Amino acid sequence: MIIIAIVGICLVLLVLAFLMPRLSRHPERGTQKALGLGTRTGGKAPGPLGRLLSKPFRSSQKAVGRSGSAGRRGRGKLPF
Repeated sequence: MIIIAIVGICLVLLVLAFLMPRLSRHPERGTQKALGLGTRTGGKAPGPLGRLLSKPFRSSQKAVGRSGSAGRRGRGKLPF
């Protein structure tokens, strides 16, 4: 269920970044901030368990960042 939510957020950010590049930065940062909270919370577990629990949040943070930047790059390549 969480995977579907992250994919949905990435798609929304991709479209938002393509249509309104400047206005997409605030939702992107907010999403990354929320995922960063999960990363920090999961990382507080002891030893390898902490790395294991924080990894999904780190990779989701990367995906959100890539999605937003891909939308802005695509918008920048338009001929008009």
